[in-house]
Amino acid sequence: MSKQSNEQRRKDAISQLEKHIKAKDRSEKTRSLLTPLIAALVIAVVAVGIIYATTRDDKNSGETEAKSSQAQTTETKPVSALVDDKGILKTARSSALPDTVSCNYPDNGTAAKEVSAPKGDKVSTKGTVKLTFVTNQGDIPLTLDRSVSPCTVNAIEHLAKSGYYNDTICHRVSDSGFLQCGDPTGTGTGGPGFSFADEYPVDSTDDQSSPVKYPRGSIAMANSGPNTNGSQFFLNSTDHTFAPSYTYFGTMDETGIKTVENIVAAGIGKQSADGTGAPAKEVRITKATVQ
Repeated sequence: MSKQSNEQRRKDAISQLEKHIKAKDRSEKTRSLLTPLIAALVIAVVAVGIIYATTRDDKNSGETEAKSSQAQTTETKPVSALVDDKGILKTARSSALPDTVSCNYPDNGTAAKEVSAPKGDKVSTKGTVKLTFVTNQGDIPLTLDRSVSPCTVNAIEHLAKSGYYNDTICHRVSDSGFLQCGDPTGTGTGGPGFSFADEYPVDSTDDQSSPVKYPRGSIAMANSGPNTNGSQFFLNSTDHTFAPSYTYFGTMDETGIKTVENIVAAGIGKQSADGTGAPAKEVRITKATVQ
């Protein structure tokens, strides 16, 4: 019995040793499996932290840029800097332009009358252009000022020299004192097939809502929105209040002002709700001459 008991103890010992070895193997295997798993988990946690931090920084940066952009967009220059003490628009820039500028005249639909676009390279900002509209109601002599709106002057001079304005009517007059011309169709919708950017005072203020007075005798471009200038313009026979969204580019002399005053005094044929309409007496530009 003692022998069996010793045998049994030997077997039990061997069994316990085998269990211990197996347990150790399992522990080592588990450890070998857990080590890369734990390492991978640590890497994942670090990556998530980096992504979070980066995303948060990008978001904050984007918000900052958006706010900065919005601030720049809404920042305005005071219109008061562009007018005199009576609220009349100054007819000179506060700072001179370079001696020459580049002007762009992109295509803008079908021309009401065939004409090419002007050349836009090295356009002078010096001096003036003398232009006269000969009309059936009297002459309208103009002085176009390159120093304030050179691209506009360049375009109008080109159109006049090309005969674009010859035998066209001035389709709109206001009882408040302006005459609008420059559309060969006589409807107010025609243009030369190209457009160009706004100039003074539009490019000198971000405030397009505060009205200013365009002075008596001034000439300004008509438009249908920002940077849609073409061939139409209006001639002011009085100090006329507009938003500063129309490009000023020259003046009429007293002869021209008198002609426009007489046209305004003759009345409006069919007046619209805004107090404008076709002149009661047709106004036709028979010829535009450039001196």
